[in-house]
Amino acid sequence: MTTMPDTLERETFAPPAQAEAPAPATGAGNPVWPRRLWRALWPPLSAVTLGLGLWQLVALSGWRPSYLLPGPLPVLRRVLEEARSGTLFTAAGVTLQRAAIGYALALLIGTGIGLLIARGRMLRAATASLILGLQSMPSVAWFPLAILLFQLSERAIVFVVVLGAAPSIANGLLAAFDHVPPALLRAARVLGARGPRLYWHVLLPAALPDFVSGMKQAWAFAWRSLLAGELLVIVAHRPSIGAQLQFARDFSDAEGLLAWMLVILIIGIVVEALIFTPIMRRIRAHRGLIDAGAR
Repeated sequence: MTTMPDTLERETFAPPAQAEAPAPATGAGNPVWPRRLWRALWPPLSAVTLGLGLWQLVALSGWRPSYLLPGPLPVLRRVLEEARSGTLFTAAGVTLQRAAIGYALALLIGTGIGLLIARGRMLRAATASLILGLQSMPSVAWFPLAILLFQLSERAIVFVVVLGAAPSIANGLLAAFDHVPPALLRAARVLGARGPRLYWHVLLPAALPDFVSGMKQAWAFAWRSLLAGELLVIVAHRPSIGAQLQFARDFSDAEGLLAWMLVILIIGIVVEALIFTPIMRRIRAHRGLIDAGAR
């Protein structure tokens, strides 16, 4: 009986060597963040460019005189003038501060309501229609009550922002729980997950993608409610974007009006591109739906 040489046996049965994955370079030669920033911004920037082109065509058509509907170039020059004078950054800072406070409160309240209602079928059946009705109410309808309760103040604006966004967050969380596979819940209970542990370790991670979609929708509600509020409630010594819009309308300043509308659009696009899109991309990469290197 012949024996196989040791070297041949080792070559034949030895496991193949694992190729070591090259570590991602993080030095100056590999600018990761500029690439990610460009990947997040180029789609909305392309959309804005297309919109500006269509706007220019409408302005050139003579549909309305230039003092009523100026083209994009005079409006963009006006945006730069407002930026150079500091008015743009001051007004945007006031508006974004209100948006952050209102949205944070709405996120806290809406998540708490969603978790509370999700614990009982009877409670959800009794309150689901109410939450949906609150979500569908126009934000402007809340301002007479807000002004009655808080007068012309910051609290009136934040009150309406919270009422505009919190129902959407609660509904988004409930819808996210509805999409959790029942088999996952049964397996978690078999393994001993109960009460808060079931929510924290199973339900919330499984519902996270749909919940983030609800958060994004709630941001849209909050942003629209905020700008409507700033048009109606002008607080002294707080030059917000909505106040600048109102001033431009009062003085029939078409360039200023369109300039501030363009600022509102750009802020909305930037928030979507720099906050919600990276979060959703990271969640999808974590679940293996996209390549992790594409984050």
